[in-house]
Amino acid sequence: MHKPVKVERKDIYFKPDKKRVLARFFSLGEERTIKVIKRALELTESERKEVFGQVLRSYTKRHRSIINIFERNFERVSYLLEKIPFPKEKLSQLDKLLIGSYFTMEYSIESAALFNPSIVEHPDQTELFKGEKRVILSFRATGEGHVSSIVFRAGTLDLDNNIHIDYIGNLLDKPIQVKNHRYHKESFLKKMNELHAEPTEVKTKLEEKLTATFTYEELKRYIDEVRQDSEENLENITFLQQALWLASSHYEMTFSLDTSISERVIFPIADTEKRGIEDARFVQFKDEKGESVYYATYTAYDGFSILPKLLTTKDFYHFKVKPIYGEIANKGAALFPRKINGRYAMLCRIDGENNYIAYSHNINIWQETAIRIQQPEYAYEFVQIGNCGSPIETQYGWLILTHAVGPMREYVLGAALLDLDNPHVEIGRLHSPLMTPNDEEREGYVPNVIYSCGALVHNEQLILPYAMSDYASTYATINLEELLLAILNPERYQ
Repeated sequence: MHKPVKVERKDIYFKPDKKRVLARFFSLGEERTIKVIKRALELTESERKEVFGQVLRSYTKRHRSIINIFERNFERVSYLLEKIPFPKEKLSQLDKLLIGSYFTMEYSIESAALFNPSIVEHPDQTELFKGEKRVILSFRATGEGHVSSIVFRAGTLDLDNNIHIDYIGNLLDKPIQVKNHRYHKESFLKKMNELHAEPTEVKTKLEEKLTATFTYEELKRYIDEVRQDSEENLENITFLQQALWLASSHYEMTFSLDTSISERVIFPIADTEKRGIEDARFVQFKDEKGESVYYATYTAYDGFSILPKLLTTKDFYHFKVKPIYGEIANKGAALFPRKINGRYAMLCRIDGENNYIAYSHNINIWQETAIRIQQPEYAYEFVQIGNCGSPIETQYGWLILTHAVGPMREYVLGAALLDLDNPHVEIGRLHSPLMTPNDEEREGYVPNVIYSCGALVHNEQLILPYAMSDYASTYATINLEELLLAILNPERYQ
């Protein structure tokens, strides 16, 4: 007798909240910026005080330290005072803050959608009752212009796997410090040699220009100089583009200690991600010593092309970001929670249709050829199959949750098992979907889609957060043993 795997959908929903706004820089371009600064400086002192007083009354309760935000945004346009001209030293503090307010805007980070969640164990597991686990959920938040960022919620799973979400703060904050990476010539050239071992004229020219240490902006200047002095052919163009790409988007960011995790927003910073940060798949990674670090693979989008990146943190206050290079440079990369036979392992979908696995000794450079481990086999996955986050280690093998696309472009969730020592070998797969969109879940920005970016196990249950039609999110629980047996004996579960 066939029976489906029991899925318990929970009645907690994570929905977009238009009241959660972030104060960000408002760019007008140099010509219009100069005009606005001139108009502000033409106001009388009493008029400036009146206007700025109105700003403070309206916005101080909506943002943490908005004065600091005005100061930072004034500094971003202050170089244009020379073109007015107007001496910067003659400006009062009020003048600077008023000008800064004209180049600040509110952005509702999740006004359009809050979706594609992942979940990891919180680094702090103290002061909990037996059977409880503190967790962190991440979401893709989407606002005006469909720009995506990463936001968080913290909560506690109880003995019955009900999640109790911590207070959600509304004083959203970007990092208080963003530190751009400074590159060392020796290590940079070593990485470039991993990509291009053969000596070329353009490679030699760039090597001669590089100083002992340099910034990304300095590298851009060196590359422009080399480009102007070299033959414009495909090989040279490709090399210089990859040199710039390798250096792009390395940065660190630190959030204030007085923010709750729900108030920390990872908003696009680098040019390569200015149109969005998509589908972060967080995983708690254990090294050989058993120590934990959290990684997240995500897709950066600049409006034209995508770039996979790696986010690293130990405490969710301080984050490091760097690009991922190699054949897996596509959407949907998901890192295994530990090394396999001495190498990092990553699920990926390099062709938009099948599931692959890649191995590497370097966590952000993946040169080995990826191995196809899954292709559409059953009716519900004929269009494509991909992963729903990092694999989960079980006694029977690596459990991977999949998203699959079938008739009517309906996204459903499936599950499979990979061999523990050789995860490029599939042990079993569900012959029918684990979950399909129900009547409530199928309506949204993109109809008929359920999707997840990561799950975990608690009290012998699979805790599976998932998105509903690219609009909102919820979660479900599934008995882990029953699911594993269904994968190993699919003929009994249809």
